[in-house]
Amino acid sequence: MFLTALIDLKELYMNTGFPQLQWQMVLMWLICGLLLYLAIVRGFEPLLLVPISLGALIANLPAYDLMVMAPSANEAGGLFWYLRQGIDLGIYPPLIFLGVGAMIDFGPLIANPRTLLLGGAAQLGIFITFVAAPLFGFDLLEAASIGIIGGADGPTSIFTTTKLAPHLLGPVAVAAYSYMALVPLIQPPIMKLLTTEAERKIRMKTLRKVSRLEKMVFAMVVMVFSILVVPDAGPLIAMLFIGNLLRECKVTERLVKAAQNEIINIVTIFLGICVGLKMGGFHDGVHHFLNSQTLGILFLGVVAFAFATAGGVLMAKLMNVFSKNKINPLIGSAGVSAVPMAARVSHDMGMKADPANFLLMHAMGPNVAGVIGSALAAGYFLSVLK
Repeated sequence: MFLTALIDLKELYMNTGFPQLQWQMVLMWLICGLLLYLAIVRGFEPLLLVPISLGALIANLPAYDLMVMAPSANEAGGLFWYLRQGIDLGIYPPLIFLGVGAMIDFGPLIANPRTLLLGGAAQLGIFITFVAAPLFGFDLLEAASIGIIGGADGPTSIFTTTKLAPHLLGPVAVAAYSYMALVPLIQPPIMKLLTTEAERKIRMKTLRKVSRLEKMVFAMVVMVFSILVVPDAGPLIAMLFIGNLLRECKVTERLVKAAQNEIINIVTIFLGICVGLKMGGFHDGVHHFLNSQTLGILFLGVVAFAFATAGGVLMAKLMNVFSKNKINPLIGSAGVSAVPMAARVSHDMGMKADPANFLLMHAMGPNVAGVIGSALAAGYFLSVLK
């Protein structure tokens, strides 16, 4: 009787998920806990780190394979298999861009077109990392995916990696969003190192008011030109400017609110969870996330961010050599496309040097230019490498 009871208990235990647990799964639980701490307690990109963490937790549970099971002739697929199609088919990132376009104002960029150069210079981090990544054992497709982290643009990183190196999606997305959240910590030391006290105190002329017509024409022209030059960036660029045109035409208020709120919020939840799901599973006994590649990606992500910040600042200093109307070099760091966080960091640094110096609107010029720049860089890699 006792032996029968033990056999029954063993059989019951074997039917649970405990026998399938591995130490890597438990370690990933701790990493998920750390990401949740950073998101909830420290406030680092909570809208994305929370769903990413929860998706990663699910991916490191024994039932993961059932939840992402592909459909067959006799059986429907798992819930998360269907949700993941939004990433695999490249749907979620352009929808995020629709919401971003509906929220941003291109007025500061139009009022001071020179700042477009700062947004372009900040893409230096992307190309420096693209060149450096092969030294760490990554191929060109992987290098391009990692390099896009330097654009500080999570959706663009996901869009590019899905097309070029889908096996790296988990670490690339986590690195991109983690470093975006750490912009206020990563950028200031670099900005301070590359500028003098006098440069940080430079006051810029008040921007002129930009008309609604100018904004609409700008959106149309840049959208058409960008897609003609880099067709592979079309999904991102088109949705970005569709969102912006909805905002600027002033006759589609309901659609603008939907893009700014319901659409982007729903897609953010699904995107974050599905990215987290890429942080689990094993291949030939090696965990998909806990490996040397992930460490290399995290390191190269910091390198990309540092060079992106430096590129924008140094371009502003170079422009000042040839310009009478000086640019505060601090706004060059906003050329990364972490909107509007990078612009706020530039403003805060300027306020520390001169409490009466308001740089926020000036910094928004290179900030929104960086959104366009990173999308075009991604499109370039896709057209050349895919």
